[in-house]
Amino acid sequence: MSKFRFVAPCHFGLEKTLSFEIKKAGGEDIAVTDGRVCFSGDEAVCARANILSRTAERINIILGEFRAETFDELFEGIKKLPLSDYIGRNDAFPNNGHSLNSKLTSVPACQKIVKKAMAVNLGKAYGLNVLPEDGAERKIRFSLMKNMFTLTLDTSGAGLHKRGYRRESNAAPIRETLAAGIVDIARVRAGDTVVDPFCGSGTMLIESAMKALGIAPGLNRHFSGENLPFIPKNVWREAREEARSLIRTDADFLGMGFDIDENCVELTKQNAKIAGVEKCIRAEKRDIRDFTAPKIPVKIITNPPYGERMLELSQARELYGIMGSRLIPLGENSLYVITPDEEFESVFGLKAAKNRKLYNGMMKARLYIYNGR
Repeated sequence: MSKFRFVAPCHFGLEKTLSFEIKKAGGEDIAVTDGRVCFSGDEAVCARANILSRTAERINIILGEFRAETFDELFEGIKKLPLSDYIGRNDAFPNNGHSLNSKLTSVPACQKIVKKAMAVNLGKAYGLNVLPEDGAERKIRFSLMKNMFTLTLDTSGAGLHKRGYRRESNAAPIRETLAAGIVDIARVRAGDTVVDPFCGSGTMLIESAMKALGIAPGLNRHFSGENLPFIPKNVWREAREEARSLIRTDADFLGMGFDIDENCVELTKQNAKIAGVEKCIRAEKRDIRDFTAPKIPVKIITNPPYGERMLELSQARELYGIMGSRLIPLGENSLYVITPDEEFESVFGLKAAKNRKLYNGMMKARLYIYNGR
């Protein structure tokens, strides 16, 4: 088996959760920075990380890292990398990336330099003046952060948030990887009951159920790394077999979802069925004004409407006030609410035990955490 260095980007605020997932997948030499986790491992670690991670956005092999403040430095740095170890004679290698707090700010310009330098590098390695690029596609991703350039090879394909169950969704769904991070923070376990009074397309409930039942998020999807010639096919098969062995068939989990929109209720049921967790999720149409918590202790985890999901901030805050009137006192229930509204606590009517800064895409939000007594 070979040893690789990987990088797994994630939502800002979920780095600690992801680092734990990577450790469980067998990753070593783990380094955590803002919005990403780097680690070392072999081909089997690559497969397990893709299949098992709930919060990683993708798993990329690092092809090289160096400082680049000019286009010349970028070009010359890429020319020195061992690219032919990863990219074949006929492979296509499209690239995209991003730049943050760096002197090279133009991503399109960087893309052109990356493409040209890679072509020179590979052309020399294979003795070709023109590379055919008529073979398999190897997606290249780069990042420039504080003038440090990182070139990577994607092993995930579609983003890891695409589990396969949410073929349809409501207007502004929470991304699956962020929902999974919140579920982890809430410490959802096999015997828990989770309630979402704004269930939308069911993402929070489904991620809770998959966590409780030990269902790996990538168990039933394909990864671009499965087509890489230097990663044996058997490591993917073995990783899936291992993931299946971890499923808890005796879990006593229950997810209860409510929404004022009948279409959202049906979406939740449909998506839960696709995810294979329909037997432990119930959903029904109910206004938050009519919400009553079950008589047993529950974990209420929710992403109430805001921003694109509401026309006015005033409407959202009116909703928060209604939430407070229906949920307070919490009793033995715990509550986890993600919202970008910094005034949530005062409108809701109760100060959170603590809150965590998270990012829903590029939108800064806070997860307000209320512990039951």
